[in-house]
Amino acid sequence: MEFTTKTGDLAKQKTPCLVLGVFEKRKLAAPAEAIDAASGGRLAGLLKKGDLDGEAGRTLMLYDLPGVAAERVLLVGCGKKKAFTRANHRKAVAAAVALLQTTHAGEAMLALADPLPEELDRYAATRDAVLAAADRVYRYSRTKDDKQAPKIPLKRLTLWAPDKADLAVAELAVRHGEAMAAGIDLAKELGNLPGNLCTPTYLAEQALALGGRFDTLKVEVLDEDEMAKLGMGALLSVSRGSRQPAKLIVMEYCGGKQEVRPIVLVGKGLTFDAGGISIKPAAEMDEMKYDMCGGASVFGAMLAACELGLPINLVGVVPASENLPDGDANKPGDIVTSLSGQTIEILNTDAEGRLILCDALTYCKRFNPAVVIDLATLTGACVIALGKHPAGLFTPDDKLADEILKAGETAGDRAWRMPLWDDYQTQLDSNFADMANVGGREGGAITAACFLSRFTKDYRWAHLDIAGIAWNGGKEKGGTGRPVALLTQLLLERSGVLRQAD
Repeated sequence: MEFTTKTGDLAKQKTPCLVLGVFEKRKLAAPAEAIDAASGGRLAGLLKKGDLDGEAGRTLMLYDLPGVAAERVLLVGCGKKKAFTRANHRKAVAAAVALLQTTHAGEAMLALADPLPEELDRYAATRDAVLAAADRVYRYSRTKDDKQAPKIPLKRLTLWAPDKADLAVAELAVRHGEAMAAGIDLAKELGNLPGNLCTPTYLAEQALALGGRFDTLKVEVLDEDEMAKLGMGALLSVSRGSRQPAKLIVMEYCGGKQEVRPIVLVGKGLTFDAGGISIKPAAEMDEMKYDMCGGASVFGAMLAACELGLPINLVGVVPASENLPDGDANKPGDIVTSLSGQTIEILNTDAEGRLILCDALTYCKRFNPAVVIDLATLTGACVIALGKHPAGLFTPDDKLADEILKAGETAGDRAWRMPLWDDYQTQLDSNFADMANVGGREGGAITAACFLSRFTKDYRWAHLDIAGIAWNGGKEKGGTGRPVALLTQLLLERSGVLRQAD
């Protein structure tokens, strides 16, 4: 979908549909008040009939308003005026777009509410609108006949700004929002693909294709022989049970000065996880195609950086494999040697994500990184601890934690910091190796992060456990594209682009 910006007298805007906001108790937002005045009080009169009270997400379509150039006027509920929240703003945009997808409008102008929610300025509100709209129009259709696809989909959404000063800010927000949305859509699409299509080789091909699009992106793919020569025994032990060869995908984006140390993003790329010999229950095992959403989010963040041409150096590393049971698969009690030289006793073969990540994290040292952030659908324990709303953040670096948490709040893609105390490290003790790959049921998300921390001593590091946020289950099953927004916000801030725009 295309996004544009515009300012000027709303009553004179020629558009198939003008979207306006209404607060609870039928209170018109400022843009709607202007249209009400132009139409001789028609909006207020219609609202008195009681079809729309202003409840967040409720809609009412109107036609042929006198004194208004728009063909249609769509009223959208925004909730309580004194408590107009960011969540209700996004909900209203999503509801408007959902309804527009069922009409023959094809394009629309959004002039939802003024004043904006307290949490948002013009830039943030505009970017949020772009992300909410893009999220609502995304549809997976790669392997199905999408019979419910809109006959006339919404192809263009114009975001109205009150004046020229706001317009310049809105234009920047649209540009950033479109790039962020493109990254989110890519992460969703990769996650939604079935495991028989989205294999480690397929992921590698997508990385090479991305490198072909952008001159600033260099892509290298290491095969199993190359990884074996390096000594990646932990990563390769996971792929032994699969007929699909593992890949280590390395994407280097060079947008900053050569001497500036890069940010490195590491994403778990388990394209399907049956648990190996420690096999998972059959129920909902199909959702284990989403075990590569960490890697998918790295792809999304790389795409956003490339689209925006950010003045930053960025490396994306995605260890990709399957985890299946086989005669050559890891067995409980096996001991493998990681790239770091540390040995690992595999007590549970379903704790494989940390095995592929630990070698990737050791590999990152060669980039002399300013910071390394890994993201992985790592533990069900994190879902139990935090639910489906924030990612779990683990880092020994207070300053880095604050930076990531702030980026998440700003992007509306939140994380919550969890402890990473040495007290938990003893749960990984092994009688036969330098460490075990699991630390028992207690504090499972924490001991998983403690495991990874043993491979990150040479640089600043943070771990995001995204098992609760990367996809939705049940009837609404599908990838969410999180935490691409958080990562892109972090890159925008680190690159100085947002400071320059202030």
